[in-house]
Amino acid sequence: MKTHVIELKNVSLRLGEGASSVQVLRGVTLQVERGHSTAIVGPSGSGKSTLLMVMAGLERIDSGEVWIAGQRTDQLSEDAMASFRGRTIGIVFQSFHLIPNMTALENVAVPLELAGHPDPFSVAEQELAAVGLKDRVTHYPGELSGGEQQRVAIARALAPQPAIIIADEPTGNLDQTTGRQIADLLFSTAAERGTTLVLVTHDPALAARCDRQVTMRSGQIIDAPSPATANGE
Repeated sequence: MKTHVIELKNVSLRLGEGASSVQVLRGVTLQVERGHSTAIVGPSGSGKSTLLMVMAGLERIDSGEVWIAGQRTDQLSEDAMASFRGRTIGIVFQSFHLIPNMTALENVAVPLELAGHPDPFSVAEQELAAVGLKDRVTHYPGELSGGEQQRVAIARALAPQPAIIIADEPTGNLDQTTGRQIADLLFSTAAERGTTLVLVTHDPALAARCDRQVTMRSGQIIDAPSPATANGE
């Protein structure tokens, strides 16, 4: 039986005020199966990143329904959504979003501390070792390369053992070789842990590695084959 860990039902969202407002999402309906990897592709301005932020509860929709891991999230309060997100969703951004005056270890420990984990720094150390940064735990973001910073960001996203990883252009700020290494890390770790991976990318090679590609244009999904169809089954 198929299990949908993400389900969007007729989701619409307008951003901005008055004459400058823009309809960013137009009746988007999408289901994402547990444990699968999904690439969201399409031209700039098509609504891809906004769709990710809706999944993460970082953008509030105007209409429709958002279901994540069995929970309807569009009706949650900000505090309840933040708590749910901390337990369920890990986020990796293009620009890393690390806290500059915290070490790699401290950055990874932050979501664990917020969740009340009894031993956040021990888990953070294990996660940094898992992404190949065992010897960089005391370094600050400014002392790390772009690839190393993204590894810290991945370790931070994975530390709470989320059901879902959402990645917005995770290789966009990296050179080709480093980007490939980061992609390898994301896919291998998600596969090992059975984590659902949803990513936005302009890189056709990265999108092709996913079980499924969902294509957006002008705030709508214009193509969303099932994973079986996407893999030619």
